[in-house]
Amino acid sequence: MVYILHIDTSGDVGTVTIARDGQVLHSSANPDTRNQAASINLMIDEVLQAAGIALNDISAICVCAGPGSYTGLRIGMATAKALCYVLDKPLLLDNKLTLLAYNQYHKHLSEYDFYVAVLTAREGEYFISSHDNKFDSVIGPTHVFEAGLATLDTWKGAVLLVGGIKETILNDLNASNLKIISTNTIDLSSWALYAFDQYHCNRNVILSTSEPFYLKQVFTHNKKNIR
Repeated sequence: MVYILHIDTSGDVGTVTIARDGQVLHSSANPDTRNQAASINLMIDEVLQAAGIALNDISAICVCAGPGSYTGLRIGMATAKALCYVLDKPLLLDNKLTLLAYNQYHKHLSEYDFYVAVLTAREGEYFISSHDNKFDSVIGPTHVFEAGLATLDTWKGAVLLVGGIKETILNDLNASNLKIISTNTIDLSSWALYAFDQYHCNRNVILSTSEPFYLKQVFTHNKKNIR
């Protein structure tokens, strides 16, 4: 049996989930983003106890590595990497955009020409990815400005968009059949299936060099010569 521990601290609600052979067994959620660092290990213990297994029984750890909250991503990644080092387990990283699109693809398969996931980065900026009806990547997860959305080569034919963009932008898109699913919440059941497939395809990452998917540069203010 393959047990995969899933960690998502990218958004407003942190979740820890344990799945067996691609099926969710137990999940724990924490809506207090200010308390994620203190609660994540307790949540891990909770789902493992509910599943009746120990930490060493897990086969891999899978993290939703972004895009999302900078602090949240660091918490989830640091926790997962520490456990993988100690337990000598593989680490899988998933992009939130890919997981959102995969959930819809899993439901509709070839019904749409493109499955597009869009998340707001900040005012006038978006994160976006696109897959075709075989779930091959058309546009890898990337950061774009609002003005560049309509120019992307992913709005032809039938398009299912998950996430959301401004109504004023929709008029500029060339999709002849556009359906919008307004959610930025990852479906845990489809994530468990996706991660299970990743595990069997050995799509684990290198622990020492793995980083969250920020998708845009993080700016900091460097004040010099302050006395």
